Amino acid sequence: MAIRITCINKDNGNHENPNLAITHLGWVNENDQTTGKSTRLQIYDWIKNQNGRAYVSDGRGNNVKVITAETQTGTKYLKTEADSTVNNNLLNLSECR
Repeated sequence: MAIRITCINKDNGNHENPNLAITHLGWVNENDQTTGKSTRLQIYDWIKNQNGRAYVSDGRGNNVKVITAETQTGTKYLKTEADSTVNNNLLNLSECR
């Protein structure tokens, strides 16, 4: 199963601050149209340990794969693979309601 990440929430609700971590991600399974909202760590675990697949639409008809990463201090986070844009595909998503 693959999900498309559709929106994000960040610490303290400050979506515009690029230095704050994503806390939640909204998603849709386009195969059966189910939707949900999961924590960053739930999605991280699903991708890393359960062979889950997630992507972000870049707004130009391209899908960009979401991958797992860790900081040097061990903080687990999500990012997109490099693509043809310098924009951060996850951080450019709208705020989840």
